[in-house]
Amino acid sequence: MSNVDLLGRRKFIAGLGVAAGAAMVAPAMAVSEKADGVKWDKEVEVVIIGSGFAGLAAAIEATKLGAKDVHIFEKMSYFGGNSAINGGLFAAPGTPMQKKENVDDSVERMVNDQLASGRGIADEGLLRHVASHALEALQMTLDAGSEYHPYLQQLGGHSVARTYQTTVSCGAGITQPLYKECKRIGVNTHNRSKFEGFLVGKDGKVVGVKMRTNYHFNEDQPGEVLNIRAKKGVIMATGGFGQNVDLRMAQDPTLTAEVGCTNAPGATGEGMFEMFRLGAIPVHLAHIQSGPWASPDEGGFGYVSNYSIYNFPHSMAVNRLTGKRFMNEIADRKTRADAELSCRNEKGEALPPILITSYKDSKKHPNTKKVIKYNVGWKFDTIEELAKHFDVPLKPLKAQIEEYNSYVKSGEDKQFGKNMTKAKDKYIEAPFTVVRLWPKVHYCQGGVQVNVKAEVKDSFTGKSIPGLYAAGEVCGGIHGVSRLGSCSIPECMVMGMTAARSIMKA
Repeated sequence: MSNVDLLGRRKFIAGLGVAAGAAMVAPAMAVSEKADGVKWDKEVEVVIIGSGFAGLAAAIEATKLGAKDVHIFEKMSYFGGNSAINGGLFAAPGTPMQKKENVDDSVERMVNDQLASGRGIADEGLLRHVASHALEALQMTLDAGSEYHPYLQQLGGHSVARTYQTTVSCGAGITQPLYKECKRIGVNTHNRSKFEGFLVGKDGKVVGVKMRTNYHFNEDQPGEVLNIRAKKGVIMATGGFGQNVDLRMAQDPTLTAEVGCTNAPGATGEGMFEMFRLGAIPVHLAHIQSGPWASPDEGGFGYVSNYSIYNFPHSMAVNRLTGKRFMNEIADRKTRADAELSCRNEKGEALPPILITSYKDSKKHPNTKKVIKYNVGWKFDTIEELAKHFDVPLKPLKAQIEEYNSYVKSGEDKQFGKNMTKAKDKYIEAPFTVVRLWPKVHYCQGGVQVNVKAEVKDSFTGKSIPGLYAAGEVCGGIHGVSRLGSCSIPECMVMGMTAARSIMKA
């Protein structure tokens, strides 16, 4: 039985729990059709849906490999998608900055760090593929004009410092240069273009897409729907579903609309849904990651997130009820998010913990001025002022600081086993900067299953769905239970480049 014959009966969405009375936050569901007798409005070489890291990297790589007519379609009014507002953190092994800082790293070490965070269900083959090509992706950003801070960061769960960060401390420091490079080399870009479904040929091959023009997010749609033929294939780079509250809740009922989200509004998952309807395999949808560096005092990703990410290695997280540390500040994201959520008052109500840093160390990151300026962070001259402001018991807090500083001196954290390499000589002392911490939905580990060629696997045949490729957060199963910070950009870009290489060989 072919893919076309199955179009009418593949009801994957109901199986995901979304149909159980909950309405989609996203616009109306896209619907794929047979391509028989379709009047093509446009014929192009390569179709890419989504303009984040994965889509932009795919477009550049496809053009580099000889494609003459590459088209990126973006449903929002702006390009860059969710990628533009992420943290701009890029992990790669064996980089020039690691050599400069004498950091001993390797593909194997990076993969092992990610496997530990994935808790036994990550895809080792895909992780190794990404780590092996991360340096190529980093070079693509540098060639396009991305600029990075002149130092490496060691993020939670990473055994060494391997993370670059853009000088603007957000993903726009990568998406904007990549977008400009796309325009320079002749990639065609279309915004306000909404994916409405696949057009499928007799042999089950994806031969085109339906795109609605003049689309305005969450409004009535007057735009015309065009049938676009993709001669070489379609690359789906449509991102995650963090803003689709109903789908979030179908996986984890605690992730209600009251739970903050760092994602752009367009992260609603329609592209993923439509691949499921074609027969793509849903993987790990229930593993939705919350960022432990987020703040309850600002919306979205905000300023505190990057501030915290930079400062965690040489800072102390404290439970305000006890005045004591409660976690390893650079453990993997899930470990820290779970620990933060356990910080509650005597009534069991949320009591966001605080991150205490010496101002002399925190001020080296540009966001320190911003968190103080916008009142989402505080500066204190004494520990007494700090304790009074947050109603933290003073005596235990003083004792905890003294104990933590002894770990800075010895290089060994006897409380939580934190790697103290980046804390060397960075004592917790006045004046202090402080932010509040509380997790926000950040990344969906779940999505469609792909192989190391970025081909989308078919659950009915066990083979790849011909003509269809996917890259980035729309894919699932790569990271397992918990993704390490700064590993999404290399994954998105490497798999986008991989999809382009596969499509150009097809």
